[in-house]
Amino acid sequence: MTVHTTITSPLGELLLVGQPTPDGGVALTSLSMLGQKNAPAVHSSWVHDRDRFSGIARQLSAYFAGELTSFDIEFTPSGTDFQRRVWAALEEIPYGTSTTYGALAGRIGVDRGRIQAVGAAIGANPLLLVRPCHRVIGADGSMRGYAGGVERKVELLTLEGALQSTLV
Repeated sequence: MTVHTTITSPLGELLLVGQPTPDGGVALTSLSMLGQKNAPAVHSSWVHDRDRFSGIARQLSAYFAGELTSFDIEFTPSGTDFQRRVWAALEEIPYGTSTTYGALAGRIGVDRGRIQAVGAAIGANPLLLVRPCHRVIGADGSMRGYAGGVERKVELLTLEGALQSTLV
């Protein structure tokens, strides 16, 4: 059985999808934003169950309030071996910092010629926010390739203090 809910966030509506766990919680399979590239659509066989996601919702609220810098969320394994290597490296990028695609590739021992493959694996990340792909930027400091939109990437990096706010 697949369960889902939506929550409101400063970035707009978030769709949370997961598999129920015996303790009454959920193992997250997807966290996406409204309008996100390649976001899942709610399937008619999925069950809406807000209660199972209450712990995750609390953590996301604390994150957006600037009170939480890392998540403690169970999620289901997915992806290819290569994607899982890239995603594990994403999880090691500290809150409030950013890295480049090239540096991330180097960290996992991937030749610079395969940076596009690293970017593709980052783009396939089904767990936005929780697995912080927004912390990867271009070598020149440019904001690139965020499935939720570059504007949201900037908002997240600003929230985390990795970018100075453009607001005066």
